[in-house]
Amino acid sequence: MARKLRSQMSLPEVLLWQRLRQCETVKFRRQHPVGNYVLDFYCPSARTCIEIDGISHNMGGKPQRDTLRDAWLKDQGIKVIRIPAADVLQSADDVADAILRACHLLPDQTTAQTVFHSR
Repeated sequence: MARKLRSQMSLPEVLLWQRLRQCETVKFRRQHPVGNYVLDFYCPSARTCIEIDGISHNMGGKPQRDTLRDAWLKDQGIKVIRIPAADVLQSADDVADAILRACHLLPDQTTAQTVFHSR
Protein backbone atom coordinates (compact mmCIF):
# COMPACT_ATOMS: atom_id res chain seq x y z
CA MET A 1 0.00 0.00 0.00
CA ALA A 2 2.73 2.52 0.96
CA ARG A 3 4.61 1.78 -2.28
CA LYS A 4 1.44 2.45 -4.30
CA LEU A 5 0.83 5.72 -2.42
CA ARG A 6 4.41 6.86 -3.14
CA SER A 7 3.63 6.66 -6.86
CA GLN A 8 0.37 8.61 -6.40
CA MET A 9 1.53 11.57 -4.33
CA SER A 10 -0.37 14.85 -4.64
CA LEU A 11 1.32 17.94 -6.10
CA PRO A 12 1.89 19.52 -2.64
CA GLU A 13 3.42 16.25 -1.40
CA VAL A 14 5.71 16.06 -4.44
CA LEU A 15 6.84 19.68 -4.01
CA LEU A 16 7.61 19.16 -0.34
CA TRP A 17 9.33 15.81 -0.94
CA GLN A 18 11.63 17.43 -3.51
CA ARG A 19 12.90 19.70 -0.74
CA LEU A 20 12.90 17.30 2.22
CA ARG A 21 14.76 14.55 0.39
CA GLN A 22 17.65 16.93 -0.29
CA CYS A 23 18.17 17.75 3.38
CA GLU A 24 21.73 16.83 4.29
CA THR A 25 21.26 16.96 8.07
CA VAL A 26 18.39 14.50 8.57
CA LYS A 27 16.46 11.86 6.67
CA PHE A 28 12.76 11.87 5.94
CA ARG A 29 10.61 9.02 4.71
CA ARG A 30 7.57 9.46 2.49
CA GLN A 31 4.36 7.43 2.70
CA HIS A 32 5.77 5.62 5.73
CA PRO A 33 3.60 2.89 7.33
CA VAL A 34 3.10 3.00 11.12
CA GLY A 35 0.54 0.63 12.61
CA ASN A 36 -2.61 0.77 10.50
CA TYR A 37 -1.68 4.18 9.09
CA VAL A 38 0.50 5.55 6.30
CA LEU A 39 2.15 8.87 7.16
CA ASP A 40 2.71 11.44 4.40
CA PHE A 41 6.24 12.11 5.72
CA TYR A 42 8.14 10.85 8.74
CA CYS A 43 11.35 12.02 10.38
CA PRO A 44 12.56 9.07 12.48
CA SER A 45 15.26 10.98 14.37
CA ALA A 46 12.70 13.53 15.60
CA ARG A 47 9.82 11.02 15.78
CA THR A 48 7.76 13.54 13.82
CA CYS A 49 5.00 12.92 11.29
CA ILE A 50 4.17 15.57 8.71
CA GLU A 51 0.69 15.42 7.18
CA ILE A 52 -0.30 17.51 4.18
CA ASP A 53 -4.02 18.23 4.43
CA GLY A 54 -5.95 18.96 1.27
CA ILE A 55 -9.53 20.19 1.20
CA SER A 56 -10.87 16.65 1.65
CA HIS A 57 -9.55 16.57 5.22
CA ASN A 58 -12.34 18.99 6.19
CA MET A 59 -15.15 16.88 4.71
CA GLY A 60 -17.32 14.07 6.00
CA GLY A 61 -15.85 11.97 8.77
CA LYS A 62 -12.24 12.80 7.96
CA PRO A 63 -11.76 15.38 10.74
CA GLN A 64 -12.83 12.80 13.32
CA ARG A 65 -10.62 10.11 11.75
CA ASP A 66 -7.67 12.54 11.74
CA THR A 67 -8.25 13.29 15.44
CA LEU A 68 -8.28 9.58 16.32
CA ARG A 69 -5.22 8.94 14.18
CA ASP A 70 -3.31 11.86 15.71
CA ALA A 71 -4.16 10.62 19.22
CA TRP A 72 -2.93 7.11 18.37
CA LEU A 73 0.31 8.49 16.92
CA LYS A 74 0.82 10.64 20.00
CA ASP A 75 0.38 7.53 22.16
CA GLN A 76 3.18 5.96 20.11
CA GLY A 77 5.44 8.93 20.89
CA ILE A 78 5.12 10.47 17.42
CA LYS A 79 4.59 14.23 17.09
CA VAL A 80 2.11 15.18 14.33
CA ILE A 81 2.41 18.36 12.28
CA ARG A 82 -0.53 19.12 9.99
CA ILE A 83 0.10 21.51 7.12
CA PRO A 84 -2.56 22.77 4.70
CA ALA A 85 -1.78 21.81 1.10
CA ALA A 86 -2.38 25.44 0.09
CA ASP A 87 0.57 26.51 2.27
CA VAL A 88 2.88 24.10 0.44
CA LEU A 89 1.64 25.33 -2.94
CA GLN A 90 2.19 28.92 -1.88
CA SER A 91 5.75 28.40 -0.61
CA ALA A 92 7.21 24.91 -0.35
CA ASP A 93 10.57 26.37 0.78
CA ASP A 94 8.97 28.16 3.75
CA VAL A 95 7.09 25.00 4.72
CA ALA A 96 10.31 22.96 4.53
CA ASP A 97 12.03 25.56 6.77
CA ALA A 98 9.20 25.32 9.30
CA ILE A 99 9.35 21.51 9.30
CA LEU A 100 13.09 21.53 9.95
CA ARG A 101 12.69 24.07 12.75
CA ALA A 102 9.95 21.93 14.28
CA CYS A 103 12.28 18.95 14.16
CA HIS A 104 14.89 21.11 15.96
CA LEU A 105 17.28 20.77 13.06
CA LEU A 106 17.35 24.26 11.64
CA PRO A 107 18.20 27.46 13.53
CA ASP A 108 15.65 30.25 13.02
CA GLN A 109 18.09 32.43 11.07
CA THR A 110 18.97 29.73 8.50
CA THR A 111 17.02 29.37 5.27
CA ALA A 112 16.14 26.29 3.26
CA GLN A 113 18.57 27.36 0.54
CA THR A 114 21.55 26.87 2.88
CA VAL A 115 20.37 23.51 4.22
CA PHE A 116 19.20 21.95 0.99
CA HIS A 117 21.69 21.32 -1.77
CA SER A 118 20.68 21.44 -5.41
CA ARG A 119 20.72 18.31 -7.55
